[in-house]
Amino acid sequence: MSQSSLNGKFIQGFGILLGMSVSLFILRGLGIITFLPGGVIVLLFLGAISLAIFSYLQRKWWRF
Repeated sequence: MSQSSLNGKFIQGFGILLGMSVSLFILRGLGIITFLPGGVIVLLFLGAISLAIFSYLQRKWWRF
């Protein structure tokens, strides 16, 4: 798998996780989704941040 293809997958995953977590955060704040614990939303945010960091590092220090 090439560098640009792998980096594109990480960026796409980052966007999906960030979009899901922001939308769930807003829906939970409005009281529509009350059964979802806040820890799940925090884990989605952390997953998005880790994918962004990994994508950055992969782009800067590609060794293969």
